[in-house]
Order: sequence, then C-alpha cells, then structure tokens
Amino acid sequence: MKNLFFAIRQIFFFPFDFLAAFRGDPALRGKVFGIFEVFFYAGVWAIFFHRLSHLFFAAKIPLFPRILSQISRFLTGIEIHPGAKINRGFFIDHGMGVVIGETTEIGKNVLMYHGVTLGGTSLKAGKRHPTIGDDVLIGAGAKVFGPVKIGHCAQIGGGAVVVKNVPAHSVVVGNPGKVVKICGKKIPPVKKVDQIHLPDPIENRLSAIEKILAKLAK
Repeated sequence: MKNLFFAIRQIFFFPFDFLAAFRGDPALRGKVFGIFEVFFYAGVWAIFFHRLSHLFFAAKIPLFPRILSQISRFLTGIEIHPGAKINRGFFIDHGMGVVIGETTEIGKNVLMYHGVTLGGTSLKAGKRHPTIGDDVLIGAGAKVFGPVKIGHCAQIGGGAVVVKNVPAHSVVVGNPGKVVKICGKKIPPVKKVDQIHLPDPIENRLSAIEKILAKLAK
C-alpha cells in the first residue's frame, strides 16, 4: 500500500522534473523557445514514461509496465526499470546509455549524465540496487553497484566506479571509487557543475611517494 501511495503521488512530480531540465541544462536558459526545446529532451521523456510505468508496477498490473519501459528505452536510449522509486526534480542530461535497476531509490533534485549505471551485484531477490540521496550529481559514465547508499549532496565524478557507501557532502573519483572531501568542507547542493577540477587521491599519494624517494636519493 505504501508503494502504491508513492506511485500515485509521484505522477504529480513531473512538473518538477520539467523544471529540473532548466536547472540542470544551461543550454535552455535565456532562450525564448527553451520551453519548447525541453519537449525534445530524451531525459524528460524517460522520466515521464517511468512515472507511468511505476504506477502500473505498484498496482501489480502484469507485463504492461515492462512493455512501457521498453518503449521508453527504444525511444530515448534510457532504461529505467518500472520498480525504481524516483523522487521529484530528477533530470538526466543527454541520457543515452543510462541503466537504472529495479530496487533503485533516487532522492530529490538528482542530476545525472549519460552512460550512468545504477546496477545490482546479486541475483537474489530483495534490495540489490543503490539508494541515492537528495541533491546528488552523478557524472557521465559513472557506475554505482549494489545496495550502497549515496549521501545527500554527494558528487560522483565521471567514470567513477562506486561499490561502497558514500557519505554526504563528499566527492567520489576513480576506479574503484575513492571518497574525498574538497578542502575538508561540506559540499553544498549542486548549483554549478565541475567534472574537471576534482581531487585525485591516487595522484596525491604518488606525489607524496615521489617526494620521499627524492629525499632518500640525496
């Protein structure tokens, strides 16, 4: 009953998803026809179809939710299982190649880029996909596997592979993903995207080792 109540309520989230496109894509800002352009965004249509398929899934209607999700996949290149629970303000920019698994839970105002996988690591039934907090940014090509929790306001760098829990207000980079902080300070909700100037813990460690070796060589 709880899942069905959420599924009915999430139908009314779509206006927030529509506005999220303007918040997440600067290409739409300041354009007279921006409001019409957004209707051609694959990410917007993908979440629209998902809101419908999730409602039918929660109502335990057989087969139709999957058919609807596969039509969406064919049209948008984005595959979202009907069972995934996605809160309001979700936006996938570009979107091609995104896969979101059945038991995934996504919080409010999450921004995601193309090539992202929110996948499982087990063949057993039950919770096996990630839980994403509010105001999270997931960079292009990032992979998050298993029932891990990504804290609020976290940022996952492009190409990162995450298999462990990520604390709130942190940045994850690399493969396997390394959790770092920016100057030890909390990261606020994403207002501007920077997927280039991210800390690199491996490079920092190697630099430290090089300095030690240089001292030993003297």
